[in-house]
Amino acid sequence: MLKGGKAPAPAFGDHAHGDLDAMHAAAAECRRCELYRDATQVVFGEGAEDARVVLVGEQPGDREDQLGRPFVGPSGRFLDRCLEDAGIDRAACYVTNAVKHFKFKRFGKRRIHEKPNAGEVRQCAWWLGGEIERLKPALLVALGATATFALLGKRHAVTADRGRIVETENGVPTLITVHPSSLLRSRGRPDAEQELSRFVAELRQIRPFIEG
Repeated sequence: MLKGGKAPAPAFGDHAHGDLDAMHAAAAECRRCELYRDATQVVFGEGAEDARVVLVGEQPGDREDQLGRPFVGPSGRFLDRCLEDAGIDRAACYVTNAVKHFKFKRFGKRRIHEKPNAGEVRQCAWWLGGEIERLKPALLVALGATATFALLGKRHAVTADRGRIVETENGVPTLITVHPSSLLRSRGRPDAEQELSRFVAELRQIRPFIEG
């Protein structure tokens, strides 16, 4: 427990060990929560083992669940464009999610995203914490509220701390920003362009950490 009785951030409790390949193989058989029952497959993180920046989203979406790779659906393609506008090569980063299985509700043939609960985030932090420990990044990027909770617990929130770089419990600097899906949903609103420009400006803070 932290000072004041607050629970630690989920990602910095007990976590998986071994190299990334071993963790990925083990995660494919994960039964730590019930999400594996309906998901097609686990979606583990991917990227260079020497990546200095780790981008953490919420969970895989429908497309990611089908392909078994993170951020390859609409939000991932949108994130790629924003990273490019910020002067950042996605290949220089490691991308992953707080939760490794797709949580959804069915509406006919469609599978609609459903936000993971705190218990599911805590169980899946076993894998996220293992990834962070193995990679030892210079910067973590929390994309949205679920990632912020996984990395920082309840001490920080996107609404209050968006655009700030704060430290996790193990001392890794963490940039707090929105999830790209929220910007996709807001297209057509009067402030959409302003919010997009703000997101790209926040992503530019990654560059010094990549460049060392």
